[in-house]
Amino acid sequence: MAPQREWFEKDYYQVLGVSSTATDKEITKAYRKLAKQYHPDANPGSEDRFKEISAAYDVLGDPAHRKEYDEVRRLGPMAGGMGGGGFGNPGGPGGTFRVEDMGDLGDLFGGLFTGGRGARRRTRGPQRGADLEAELHMSFEDAVRGITTTVSLPEDVRCRTCKGSGAAPGTATHACDRCGGKGTLDDNQGLFSLSTVCPKCNGRGTIVDTPCPTCHGTGTERRTRQVKVRIPPGVENGQRIRVKGRGAPGQGMAPPGDLYVVVRVGKHARFGRRGSNLTLTVPVSFPEAALGSTVTVPTLEDQVTLRVPPGTSPGTVLRVRGRGVPAGNGKNGAKAGDLLVKVDVEVPKTLTDEERAAVEALADASASASSGPRVEKENQEVGD
Repeated sequence: MAPQREWFEKDYYQVLGVSSTATDKEITKAYRKLAKQYHPDANPGSEDRFKEISAAYDVLGDPAHRKEYDEVRRLGPMAGGMGGGGFGNPGGPGGTFRVEDMGDLGDLFGGLFTGGRGARRRTRGPQRGADLEAELHMSFEDAVRGITTTVSLPEDVRCRTCKGSGAAPGTATHACDRCGGKGTLDDNQGLFSLSTVCPKCNGRGTIVDTPCPTCHGTGTERRTRQVKVRIPPGVENGQRIRVKGRGAPGQGMAPPGDLYVVVRVGKHARFGRRGSNLTLTVPVSFPEAALGSTVTVPTLEDQVTLRVPPGTSPGTVLRVRGRGVPAGNGKNGAKAGDLLVKVDVEVPKTLTDEERAAVEALADASASASSGPRVEKENQEVGD
């Protein structure tokens, strides 16, 4: 909970964009909208704005805190001289500060300043659940076509053996003798009373003499939760898929966090990938490249015929339209990718007598046809 001085300086209604007469439902709706918009995962660099929104909802989202906040704002800086330099002197220089001078504020804060019997533990407002992350390993084909599958998430749940008490069956817990079962220790500092977590019971308020053999006294155990995930067609290696509301549960009425699935795509024995296009290298013989031919090439679904034009050079890329990565649902004008076939002209390492004679005849014809010096071509890089 923010200190009271900040309540004078911060207009939490303005932070959430609602009026001071807004209903609890309107405040919650405004908070969820802003938290989604300025969450650091969705809007990097908005951490400060997100903290400001959360701080405002911690106060206005709790009816009791909101009532206190409204009363403090109504009384203004005269309430104990908190304006400007903090707890000032309402009577001017040389005056004396007394708690009773604060009037209604003494009862309003219920002992927060004095640590008296009216002091009560402040609880935080509803807290959104944490975001979780999981990895999903999938095949090349599943990544291209899309798939609906499940991911396993470990989570902490109430121990089935001790029902969450942390004590072994047949035994019981007892109140911590150091904090009296409160879970906190109060340190009276005069004007303020500070609370710290009890080191003996770690804030639980209870002591376990004989820990549960299953959870070892924690009251929780690990369990695996299966979450259904739809992976869209064309997902790429390393891409994060958001599954809304399937993260850790929130506190109170706050919404749960989100699950982010990081996709790890395996390699394919034949195909590569370049964005929405698939790549493939196909060997052709020298006569096929020189004279032109028709070859059969595989796709992910079946086989297609591809025409190799006469005089095709090694490294030439031929395109088979629409045989790459599917377009999925076709949103935003998305179209299916293409299959890019790179021609690899094979040069035989051994020749028969007949083949050698044919190549020599070709060489003689080529030599007589080319008169003049050989001109080197500019070196050019060839893509994958």
